[in-house]
Amino acid sequence: MKLGFIGAGFVARFQAVAIQQVRGLEIAGILRRSGAAALSDWCREQKLGEAKVYDSIAELARNVDAIAIYAPNFARVAVMEEVHAAVRAGARLKGVIVEKPLGRNMAEASRMVTLAREAGLRTAYFENQIFMRSIRTQRDQLQPVARTMGPLTLTRSAEEHGGPHEPWFWDPTRQGGGVLLDMGCHSIAVGRYVLTPPDKDLLFLQPQSVTADLGLLKWGQPKWRAKLLKDRGVDYAKTPAEDFATGMITYRNPETGQIVKAQFTDSWMFEKQGLRLFMDGMGPGYAFEVNTLVSPLSVFIGDAAAEAIADQETALEKATASRGLLAVQTNEADLYGYTDENRDMLEAFSAGRDAMLDWAYGLEVQRLVMASYLSAERGRSVDLTDRATLAELDSYIPAIQQGKGAAQLL
Repeated sequence: MKLGFIGAGFVARFQAVAIQQVRGLEIAGILRRSGAAALSDWCREQKLGEAKVYDSIAELARNVDAIAIYAPNFARVAVMEEVHAAVRAGARLKGVIVEKPLGRNMAEASRMVTLAREAGLRTAYFENQIFMRSIRTQRDQLQPVARTMGPLTLTRSAEEHGGPHEPWFWDPTRQGGGVLLDMGCHSIAVGRYVLTPPDKDLLFLQPQSVTADLGLLKWGQPKWRAKLLKDRGVDYAKTPAEDFATGMITYRNPETGQIVKAQFTDSWMFEKQGLRLFMDGMGPGYAFEVNTLVSPLSVFIGDAAAEAIADQETALEKATASRGLLAVQTNEADLYGYTDENRDMLEAFSAGRDAMLDWAYGLEVQRLVMASYLSAERGRSVDLTDRATLAELDSYIPAIQQGKGAAQLL
């Protein structure tokens, strides 16, 4: 299958690394944007495909089988409008991929779903953590226990690191918020997935309520605000976003009435080795735990040798140190689930169906993220069974996303 990339930044490069491990998938084209030429050269060096750089989405769509939207959040609806137009003009695409989140808010996410449906495209919502093999393996291992003892009743999910790479990620008006939208969507999705019985639909559990709290704990301090302004050109004295988010979502099993809970915690102020994904879950008499900083490989680099390290991120994404005892992950793309989400997409689009996680699923993740912002903004729990609240979420734009977060965060 010939895949076309729209976007050539950090996420696109990470996905390209994952595709090295997927048979039957090649990167045939990349839209001409910043970084496209360098990514194209790298893809050809790695024999991942021709990776030809195209000047327009219409031209790209005519020469590939599927398109992956890895463009920044603020550009995604406009990009999808052009993909929609290309299909209407005759491009024979099998499907379209979008990296999480689906949009900055419910209106944008709903528009993405509508455009894909109108164009008759199969969809894949790329939420890599659900495809982590550790998550899948614990599910398989504990399924017989869950049948005997009962399902998991509590899960806790966290993604934390020191902050994003690109300036637009820090700007809440362009990204759509702060760490809650950027990484909370991961933790909310995987929490629900882990609690869902394996033989049930992904949206089987019914959301009941969410209580969330946000903070600006590091990047709102004068020293760090100044660094952010200097390095990224974003002024958190004027338009801050949250660097810490936590919350609890309550779900109900519609068949048994049992209540289960999923806690999420995400931050851009994590000061340990680098990116950490942490998940655990508890059921009656059993439990599991995943921690991506626990690696079979560690290295030690003393002060005298530290200057020889050219790039500490070759060892671990978002690594914050180049010396001392360091965790090293030898295959992060596979560890974090990127490889298997690409494999699932390939199999699904080749068979003429949506991926396991389609855009309708992504829309439901978006709803829970927006409900979390609403809870934090109003300082109370949000009732997810209330029709008026659900209708309100359809047009809700968080104050932080509007650039009005100072009153809430500072």
